[in-house]
Amino acid sequence: MHNANIKNIVVVGGGTAGWMTATALATVLQGQYRIHVVESDEIGIVGVGEATIPMIQRFNQVVGIDENEFLRETQGSFKLAIEFVNWGKPGDRYMHGFGTIGQDLGTVRFDQYWQKMRKLGKADELAAYSITRMAARANKFMPARHDVPNSPLNQIAHAYHFDASLYARYLRKIAESRGVVRTEGKIVSVSQHEADGFVDAVTLENDQRISGDLFIDCSGFRGLLIEQTLQTGYEDWSHWLPCDRAQAVPCESAAEFLPYTRATAHRAGWQWRIPLQHRTGNGHVYCSKYVSDDEAASVLLANLDGKPLADPRVIRFKTGMRNKAWNKNVVAIGLAGGFLEPLESTSIHLIQSAIARLIDFFPNQGFNAVDIAEYNRQSRLEYERIRDFVILHYKLNQREDSDFWKDCASMQVPDSLQHKIDLFRASGRLLRIDNELFAEVGWLQVFEGQNLVPENTNPLVDLQTEADTIDYLESVREVVQKCVAIMPDHAAYIAQYCAARS
Repeated sequence: MHNANIKNIVVVGGGTAGWMTATALATVLQGQYRIHVVESDEIGIVGVGEATIPMIQRFNQVVGIDENEFLRETQGSFKLAIEFVNWGKPGDRYMHGFGTIGQDLGTVRFDQYWQKMRKLGKADELAAYSITRMAARANKFMPARHDVPNSPLNQIAHAYHFDASLYARYLRKIAESRGVVRTEGKIVSVSQHEADGFVDAVTLENDQRISGDLFIDCSGFRGLLIEQTLQTGYEDWSHWLPCDRAQAVPCESAAEFLPYTRATAHRAGWQWRIPLQHRTGNGHVYCSKYVSDDEAASVLLANLDGKPLADPRVIRFKTGMRNKAWNKNVVAIGLAGGFLEPLESTSIHLIQSAIARLIDFFPNQGFNAVDIAEYNRQSRLEYERIRDFVILHYKLNQREDSDFWKDCASMQVPDSLQHKIDLFRASGRLLRIDNELFAEVGWLQVFEGQNLVPENTNPLVDLQTEADTIDYLESVREVVQKCVAIMPDHAAYIAQYCAARS
C-alpha cells in the first residue's frame, strides 16, 4: 500500500503558477487523478503583464493551446528579443535576440569569425547577422517558415507578451474543462501527519477541509506550505542581486507596437516595458538601499510611453531560492520556490520547467527519497545557472553615475560565473554547462552588448583567408536583410491572425 499510486493532488494558490500546474497535470494525467485548486479572490497575484521566452511554445503544445486563440484571450503580442538600454554605459543599446546568429562554418562557430573581422574593422555589428534582432528593430514579425529549411526564415524563434490575469483565467477555463475542481477560500490552517510531518490537509475559513496526497505550493512569496508549514528555509542571493523592490503600472499603448521587451537601466535599478494589445505593462525594479520608493515611482512615471492607467503598485521581494523545492509531499512551484528578477523573462519558464520536472519524477505514495533529491538537484542547478546569467548584466556595467552601479561592477561573483567571464575574455570561448537554459548565443549577446571584448580568437579561424571570411560574413548579412524585408509588420500580423475581440 505504501507504494500505491497517489489519488488526490491539491494545488494551493492560483495565478499563473497554479493554473499552469493544474492545466498541465490534468492534461498529462488524463483525468485519472483528482486535482483540486484552492485559491482566494481576496489574495492578489503578483503578475502584472508577463514576458516569456520561446520554451513556452512547448508548454502550449503539450496542453493543446492554439497560438492565435491564446493571444486573443490574453491580449498578447509576439516577442523576438529583449532590448537593453544603458546597461553597459549610459546611452548604450543592444538586444538579446532569440534563435541563432549567423551560420557556423566547419567546426568553428560563426561568432569567432565575426570577432576576428571586428578587430580588423571589417565586420558589421553583431545584430546584422541575426534575423530576430533585425526583425525586431524593423518592427516586423512572422513565425518560422519550416518549408524553407536553409533560410534564416526557418530560424525565427519567438515568445510572447501577455496579461497575466487573463492568462490565469484562460488556463482555468481549460483546466476545469478537463476535470480540475476549484474551491474559493482562504486557507486558515494546515494539518500534518504526526509520524512523518507530511501535509495531510488544508482547512478554509468556512471550516471546509481539503485533504490530499501530493500538495503543490503556488502560494507566492509567502510559501504557505513549503515555508510557513514545513520551514524549508530560503537561500538569499541579494548580495549578488541587490534589487529588492519593484513598482508596476500599466499605461496606454504607444503608437508603435514593438515585438520585443525593453529593459532600461536607471540610477539604482531598471525599468521593464511589455507591449500588449490593450495597454503597455511597465515596472521599475530597484534597490531600496540606494533609492526611495517615492523617487522610484517618479522615475517610473516619468518614463512611460503613455498615460498611466493606475497608481504604481509596490512589490517587495528577496532574490534567492528555497533550500528544497520539494520537501516531504510538498512541491513549491513559482514564487513559492524562489525568485529571480524578470530581467531575462525567466519567471514563466521556471514554472514550466518545474512542472515538467514534477511529471518526470511523479511520485507514488512512497515518495522515493532518491527521486526527490534528484528533483531538488536539478532545480538548484537551473536556478543557479539563470542566477549567474542575470548577475552578468550587473557585473559587466561600466557606469560611473551612481554607487549602485559601481558596487555591482566591483562585486565578487559566483565562481561558476567568473569562470565563464574569464574564458570569454581570454579567447571568446562560450561555455554551456549541463544543457543550462541560456545557450552560447545568449551569453555572447550580453558579453558583446556590454562591451567585453575577447583578447584573442580561436586560431582555427585563420584556416580561412581574410577575403573568404569577409565574403562569408557579407553573404550571411545580405540573406538576413532580404528575409527581414519580406516579413510583415508586427501590428499587421496581429490584426490579421490574433487580434483580441473588442
